[in-house]
Amino acid sequence: MRIYPAIDIKDGKCVRLLKGRFDQVTVYGDNPAEMACKWESEGGEFIHVVDLDGAKFGHGVNAAIITEICKNVSVPVQTGGGIRTMEDIEAKLACGVNRVIIGTSAVRNEDFVREAVKKYGEKIVIGIDAKDGMVAVEGWEEVSAFGAVEFAKRMEALGVKTIIYTDIATDGTLAGPNVEAMREMVENVSMDVIASGGVGTLEHIKSLVPTGVEGVIVGRALYTDSVKLAEAVALCK
Repeated sequence: MRIYPAIDIKDGKCVRLLKGRFDQVTVYGDNPAEMACKWESEGGEFIHVVDLDGAKFGHGVNAAIITEICKNVSVPVQTGGGIRTMEDIEAKLACGVNRVIIGTSAVRNEDFVREAVKKYGEKIVIGIDAKDGMVAVEGWEEVSAFGAVEFAKRMEALGVKTIIYTDIATDGTLAGPNVEAMREMVENVSMDVIASGGVGTLEHIKSLVPTGVEGVIVGRALYTDSVKLAEAVALCK
């Protein structure tokens, strides 16, 4: 299992939101590229970057910062936030990222996913954010009619190889991941599933290992020092 240290960018700074709420912001640093270097130096193998401004405004806002992150680390980077068009994907790839995460647009427009996967293959990752098992969209402010597992199967049918599965209720809480939801997802699809939401301790990370998830995104716990990245990476080895 792989650890994905998370860098969420808002107004040019490293922040964390609580349960995805823009009115619940904590700032953890002024320089996202420096933060990426720190996580790489502590053993991070894949950096997870979210353009929160992009997610809110529906277009990539922090391209210069994402480019700087990619130039400063030698490990791969994946990013999402406001990916609505093929041009958005191309712009993100031009920053130097290895994978682009599509969220809301995947729910709104399956043809977009089909076209993206056909052109970019495994560089396309789908972010599935769930509220009580249902897929949420638009920065988590609306809930769609899709169940998370049902939607994941639709994405798999389009050729998607990797999903990031976030349980909104646990996100940013440090209270523990939704282990059962992650296990259910892994059992129902053959894609790589990256777990996201709720990790607050090494024990939480350990609890995800038996589920079969490919990796886990760790955010707030790293910034509050409740998880040491080097220890988490060693645990997963």
